[in-house]
Amino acid sequence: MCDTFVALNNATKDGSVIFGKNSDRHPNEAHELVFIPHATHPEGGDVKCTYISVPQVRETHAVLLSKPFWIWGAEMGANEHGVVIGNEAVFTKVPYDKQPGLIGMDFIRLALERAATADEALDVMIELLETHDQGGNCMFSGQMYYHNGFLIADPQSAWIFETAGKHWAAEKVRDVLTISNLISIGSSFDRASADLVSHAVSKGWCQSEADFNFSECYSDFVYTNFAAGKHRSCRIGELLAAHTGEIDLPFAMGLLRDHGPAADEDWLPGKGVLGAEVCMHASFGPVRGSQTTGAMVSHLASDRQTHWLTGTSATCTSVFKPVWIDAGLPDHTPAPTGLYDHATAWWRHENLHREVLRDYATRIKVIEEERNAIEAGFLTQIDELMDASQEARAAFTQSCFDNAEKSEAAWLAKVIDLPISHPRPILDRFAWQGFDRQAKRSSSHQAKLAA
Repeated sequence: MCDTFVALNNATKDGSVIFGKNSDRHPNEAHELVFIPHATHPEGGDVKCTYISVPQVRETHAVLLSKPFWIWGAEMGANEHGVVIGNEAVFTKVPYDKQPGLIGMDFIRLALERAATADEALDVMIELLETHDQGGNCMFSGQMYYHNGFLIADPQSAWIFETAGKHWAAEKVRDVLTISNLISIGSSFDRASADLVSHAVSKGWCQSEADFNFSECYSDFVYTNFAAGKHRSCRIGELLAAHTGEIDLPFAMGLLRDHGPAADEDWLPGKGVLGAEVCMHASFGPVRGSQTTGAMVSHLASDRQTHWLTGTSATCTSVFKPVWIDAGLPDHTPAPTGLYDHATAWWRHENLHREVLRDYATRIKVIEEERNAIEAGFLTQIDELMDASQEARAAFTQSCFDNAEKSEAAWLAKVIDLPISHPRPILDRFAWQGFDRQAKRSSSHQAKLAA
């Protein structure tokens, strides 16, 4: 489960476009940050995606990806031309193709590598969908099949593109928009597959074009409701609408950390078996198996694009760090897997994240103020670096990652010795003990020694 939003230049404080996404996946599905440089390829070659190969293009753009470690594509990413894309699982009445094919994350990487504008990216994705369809297991631990919705943006414009098998519709964004785990396009859209309406009529989902509504006709009721996408989408939409004209980077980062209107100072993420907020925390039960495993906020100005990534799970316990595509990613740790590995930054952060969960209401307070101050410091220094050399900006990115890592180690040392004042629900504790066993992660005492 995920949430993605965009605010166009008529809705932001500085006239830029701001894009953000949380990627919600299995708690042990480590996220990896990857930079792939601009490249040329032999004529007539293929590119191997997660499951299948498709024809390669002659030239691919440089891309920055935030991706589940085992997937070729990405949950969200950006390219050298300022195009950014995020996807959402959507659940439809159209049967899912369980044979290996292109999955939603593959569409993102292929479009970023091939398109220089949001309009071009939409065209690339439509062609890929109509040529290759979508299919294959999208779950790291177990089996899950779904269709996809996408939010595509560049420094001038944005599109929402939602699919049900090979059927699709696309709507141009006018000011602010958020998508989640549901088809959100209704009866109004700018582009659509040729048979979108006729297929719905043939299935009896509507009587005619006059009463056609994409969401109402194609959505699967059960999975769409249990995914709680409408709840989260409405929450982000209300906050975006209330702040239109004042939306900036700190606000965007705060949106991805939102735990809902009921989250007071004593709020615990492990309560309930149906909880699903924007900053998602896994817990006990079949509909609480997803955790925010990575987050990205992109600041798309016409002259330069800055991408802020956590590269770690639980947006509320993570620090956003700035990256410029022309300056690349800093030296970082080996790629993580689904098993605990202290050598990787993602899993080192899990020591902090999972310790905070033991008494969230008390322990998050150790982090919040300093986390916000660190990001505010990064933002202040960014203004002085916009015209700096690639080398200078690369060095700054490295220092931001190092600063965040050092801070997280200090926070872990503090929280691990705090007494438990707000015990977590017992089912939540059992759930996380299970996640730790699956990942072969050490006990809290061993985590302290490792830190």
